[in-house]
Amino acid sequence: MQNVSRRLAALLALAALGTACTKVETSGIGGRHSFTIPHTLRFSASENLVGLNPMINTQATLNYLAEMTMAFLIRGNIKSEPLVPELATEIPTKANGGISSDGKTLTYHLRRGVVWSDGVPFTADDVIFSTKLILDPKTNVISRDGWDRIVSMDEPDKYTVVYHLSAPYAAYAVTYFSTVGANPAILPKHLLLGKDVNTDPYNALPVGIGPFKYKEWKRGDSVVLVPNPRYFRGVPKLQRVIYKEIQDRNVVLEELRTHELDLWIPVAPHYINDVRSIPGVHVSLTPSFYFDHLDFNNSRPVLQDPILRRALRMSIDRRYLNEKIRFGVYDLSETVVPPVSRFHENIPLVPFDIAAAGKLLDSDGWARGADGIRAKGGLRLSLNFATATGSPDTDTQIELIRSWWKQLGVDVEVHHYLSSLLFAPLSDGGIIYGGKFDIVVFAWGGDPVQDLYNLYACDKFPPNGQNDPRYCDPALTAEMARIRVDYDPNARVAGMKTIQERIVRDAPFIVLDTRKDIAAYNDDLKDWHPSSIGPFDDMLNVDI
Repeated sequence: MQNVSRRLAALLALAALGTACTKVETSGIGGRHSFTIPHTLRFSASENLVGLNPMINTQATLNYLAEMTMAFLIRGNIKSEPLVPELATEIPTKANGGISSDGKTLTYHLRRGVVWSDGVPFTADDVIFSTKLILDPKTNVISRDGWDRIVSMDEPDKYTVVYHLSAPYAAYAVTYFSTVGANPAILPKHLLLGKDVNTDPYNALPVGIGPFKYKEWKRGDSVVLVPNPRYFRGVPKLQRVIYKEIQDRNVVLEELRTHELDLWIPVAPHYINDVRSIPGVHVSLTPSFYFDHLDFNNSRPVLQDPILRRALRMSIDRRYLNEKIRFGVYDLSETVVPPVSRFHENIPLVPFDIAAAGKLLDSDGWARGADGIRAKGGLRLSLNFATATGSPDTDTQIELIRSWWKQLGVDVEVHHYLSSLLFAPLSDGGIIYGGKFDIVVFAWGGDPVQDLYNLYACDKFPPNGQNDPRYCDPALTAEMARIRVDYDPNARVAGMKTIQERIVRDAPFIVLDTRKDIAAYNDDLKDWHPSSIGPFDDMLNVDI
């Protein structure tokens, strides 16, 4: 969505066409543009927020805010090492004694002198308390994948936490309280002990240990962050960060054009020429762990036939979509592991061929009816396509897919939902996690570990995990389980190759592309360095 690829921060797919740009005044006081508000960063990710507590909500936009505000043991890094210690003094390894010889014991040493943004000291009590919350079945976490390996915990002193695991777990560093993805944050015991974390007012304005703290959330409008003067690394230069909840990409573009926004991330590729034409706006492209995918709900009887799914994949011209909708900015890939990952397998792209797909369906018994729509065994190829509101270019993408599938003999009905409902947890009636779709398109975000178990294992259907395609291949599940116990990434390469090849064979979903993170921002913004893992992990020296 970290093991981002396990809790993946869900991102919406792509945005709308822009209009002509207008000329603006760009001279200001002190070298700044006249439209720049000194030390105030205004940004949008074209999403409304599901919530602000990353323990019970999973969303890429929420992760952006959590990187700046919440409490984590490990943080993403823009330099050569993808992970660095945050509230931990070091990342546990076998070399430093943090991982036992059998791989089943992890020891975290915590920083001393750290306080929550309300001034209360941070200790091991908070880590133990938060871990117990995640393991508590009454807590509405999106997934307990990886956490369910913790069988007991020790607290030798107030600055040491020891996890005892049922088995080694390679993704520990990105799973256990890291900013890498939509992962749960450590929560303050002093504020939540004895409370219902699912409903407590804390969730509307969480207290954390980041460089910023929450000041205000006007639901459906904006979130305001201000510096946390108690942050142990120092006080950030920015005096205010404002996230604007704007669902419609056209509106985001217009606010960037009129300079009511300083930053739009991620920009849909179809906007890239529009944002490049705006005076005073710089555009950056960063190779990303995110990939866009079209998911089949494999629990639907009509979609349980892998031959049908392969035919549907053959009937999407992904090269054309990338050129038409994304202006050729993204990369094409057949696998869920993007090229930026060391585990990426260069599997040839399945070619676009509606005629061949039709023959495949003919031989598989999917016959056309009088209306041209195919059916087999009483199952008619009429599919419900779920998507988010406010993404006109995603709508264009869907209409292209629908036109190709119509030629194949498939009927598609499109249903739009607010992103807050589309990505809501199953317990809150979420469309994706509730399985209320036949087809859905959005993006997952991966991480350096690329543990895919939570996304595609047989025992990870929601609410137990994030296998929203509800895809089950016991052999694949066994292989993902086998390699996730090895702390040596080199030892996982062969297994990752097998996993990618097996997923491509079964076609439980379609990888549409792998992304580049496109950011369009006021060129007065200084020292902002987005990485492939997280754009807001390094904010102390950022200013405008």
